[in-house]
Amino acid sequence: MRIKASPYFLLVMTTLFWAGNFVLGRAVNASIPPVGLAFWRWAIALAVLLPFALPHLRSQWPLVRGNWRALTLFGILGVTCFNTFVYIGLHSTTAINALLVNSVIPVLIVVLSRVLAHTPVTRPQAAGVALSLAGVVTIICRADTGILLSLQINRGDLWVMLAVVCWAFYTFLLRRRPAGLHPLSFLSSIIIIGLMVLAPFYAWEISRGARVGTDPATCGSILYVALFPSVLAFIFWNQAVGEVGPNKAGLFLHLMPVFGAILSFLFLGESLHLYHLAGIGLIFSGIYLVTTARKPFYCP
Repeated sequence: MRIKASPYFLLVMTTLFWAGNFVLGRAVNASIPPVGLAFWRWAIALAVLLPFALPHLRSQWPLVRGNWRALTLFGILGVTCFNTFVYIGLHSTTAINALLVNSVIPVLIVVLSRVLAHTPVTRPQAAGVALSLAGVVTIICRADTGILLSLQINRGDLWVMLAVVCWAFYTFLLRRRPAGLHPLSFLSSIIIIGLMVLAPFYAWEISRGARVGTDPATCGSILYVALFPSVLAFIFWNQAVGEVGPNKAGLFLHLMPVFGAILSFLFLGESLHLYHLAGIGLIFSGIYLVTTARKPFYCP
């Protein structure tokens, strides 16, 4: 499947879809429970992908079965944990905050590469790590040293930060993705595993009285996160990266906070504060230093 469009247009649309996932997750937090939103997002995405993935899964079943441990780890980190934690966090933090905290993912990948893979880190990269982490602290603590000293941190920001850590590990481990496994086999396999892990938590959420409604707004929201940030963004991202390379494609992830701020202003009535701007400046200054070599990064 190939989309006839400029790769740069596809990259812009991908980051717009991913930013919309955060904004919509915030908008529906009162009407759709977080685990239910994550479960149905991936269940519908799997239903859309499976007709295309089944031929590859059948022909590569021995390879899939032989790598079930690695695929399970990818499924838990990328499918079960990341979006579920983001949706939980969006119940008590803003979409803008969540998007800004999400911007630290490239920095965390550099840290993981240094600690776990012994990848050399230059002094500018080390300075970038420090700047970006300072930006995250600024946002989470609302630029209030009193909050930092008293540890009165918004729990929603912490949930999003936990999600970011999961995605950073997921992306770092992609270098060890099973060789020869077709992208659709890989994606459908980790979605199936992620759904299996999510299922008992969704059952627990239902037992506590949480329900996913069937009204048009709820169904439309779930369809959006299933089709756009999941299926279409995946197809757009892969095609664009193949055409322009990961170095240029990775730069477009920095559009997410910009789109998120615009969407939050238009649809949620959120506003930017001084600490947001300070956090933006610190995070992007750090990312600029860290990504001098322009490493490829991936986002949900």
